[in-house]
Amino acid sequence: MFTTRPLIIVATAVALLSGCASPNPYNDQGQADSGSTGMSKTAKYGGLGALAGAVAGAAINHDNRGKGALIGAALGGASAAGYGYYADQQEKKLRASMANTGVEVQRQGDQIKLIMPGNITFATDSANIAPSFYQPLNNLAGSLKEFNQNQIEIVGYTDSTGSRQHNMDLSQRRAQSVATYLTSQGVSGANLSARGAGPDNPIANNGDVNGRAQNRRVEVNLKAIPGQQYGSQQQPGTVQQYP
Repeated sequence: MFTTRPLIIVATAVALLSGCASPNPYNDQGQADSGSTGMSKTAKYGGLGALAGAVAGAAINHDNRGKGALIGAALGGASAAGYGYYADQQEKKLRASMANTGVEVQRQGDQIKLIMPGNITFATDSANIAPSFYQPLNNLAGSLKEFNQNQIEIVGYTDSTGSRQHNMDLSQRRAQSVATYLTSQGVSGANLSARGAGPDNPIANNGDVNGRAQNRRVEVNLKAIPGQQYGSQQQPGTVQQYP
């Protein structure tokens, strides 16, 4: 009788093999996810992908469930670990290129978030890119052309001053200004979107000047393209498909 126990053993073995190949590059820099015990994102995604792949592989290969589980675990683990590796490398380079620009780089699970504060992005009540904003945007454009297998979401925010409709319109125009500039610098618009969120999702208190300044921001969210397969050794700018 077939049980799931062999699947877990196989998936665990494949996950360990895929995870050992890529240590966390931020263990010594305090950049790992909150609560991390040292496991790299590559290992984490590889383990989950391997387990899912093992179950799927066994279900597909009815004649030899053990072989099916092994193949499924290998492919599932490689694909998931591949995006973890890809994001690790992109995060590392983004942190270097955004140093001393005023842009904050965050890693939230499988997503990279860049927070661009109002003091460097746009003048008050304007959607025209400020002079201080061009260098961070140029650095970002360079990264997005090198690491071109991301879904890119640009979101504009405002503080709560003024009417909601005005803030929604302003935040949309600001997000679109960023998107337009990035595509003018050669970034593909195929997986890029821009939207305005106005005063929603504040990150500080709108009741004081400093808080409102923090809320006036642009965020760029980078994540995996839905349905995209990422090989475990995939390099920036390439797509590896599995047979």
